[in-house]
Amino acid sequence: MIRKTLLTLSVAAAFAAPSLVQAQAAPAAKSPHTFTGNIGLVTDYKFRGISQTFAKPALQGGFDYSHSSGLYLGNWNSNISSGAGFPAGNLEMDFYGGWKKSWGDWGLDIGMIYYAYPGTDANRTSGTQITNPRAGGNTHTGSVDNKELYIGGSWKFLSLKYYHSIDDYFSQPGTKNSHYLDFSANYDLGNGWGLVGHIGSFKLKGWSTGTDATNANYTDWKLGVTKDIDGWILGATYVDTNGKGSCNAANLGYYCFNNATPAGAGPKTKDAGKGTLVLSVSKSF
Repeated sequence: MIRKTLLTLSVAAAFAAPSLVQAQAAPAAKSPHTFTGNIGLVTDYKFRGISQTFAKPALQGGFDYSHSSGLYLGNWNSNISSGAGFPAGNLEMDFYGGWKKSWGDWGLDIGMIYYAYPGTDANRTSGTQITNPRAGGNTHTGSVDNKELYIGGSWKFLSLKYYHSIDDYFSQPGTKNSHYLDFSANYDLGNGWGLVGHIGSFKLKGWSTGTDATNANYTDWKLGVTKDIDGWILGATYVDTNGKGSCNAANLGYYCFNNATPAGAGPKTKDAGKGTLVLSVSKSF
């Protein structure tokens, strides 16, 4: 009787063993691939402190892919105003890729970004072509675009990033090697609150407007707060620059933009670098 009981237990154990092995098996390996998306709405699209939407709202969004090796690719899009230097255009499409890695509190990011403006025509700027007197009168034809290499480092909530144009900066002839330096901070205050700050410096190379090329150089800054509500990020940020954007007819600034209006109404002008409170809502998925 005892031997029969032992035999029964042995058989039961043999059938139970696979289940036990399955229960103790290692969890499935995590995929090295990550795909994310984002969407947002802002009251004014400010690129490096300069309004790209004539102080009007913008709908924005994109997609990102990253690999565990640090490699990544992405696309981001926004509506823009033709008067912000994009003749006949109303859409910005950014394509970027690079390598990013972190070691504890430190991080490194190296890559390239291409800014495309489908449908733009560089021959239609205030009725003339985009021409640079300093570049021997060279004229840009075709669509407006921009190509930049970048390298950045980060430490905890601080980051420093340098962008360098490898072609004419937004299709302005002879402006290759223009560059922008971005110093930013994103500090977590707890309970879903965050503090954001930034200061940047832009230098345009080789361009002349008939006065002083430094009219295009400027510094921009911003300071704001964010609040995370169930994955939705609400933001309020003040953005300002010292860019020359006066729209005084006797002394027009480099960043005084104009927008086409119905025939007979005349152009509307705006200081694109003027200080503005930008409200935003965004979500990643």
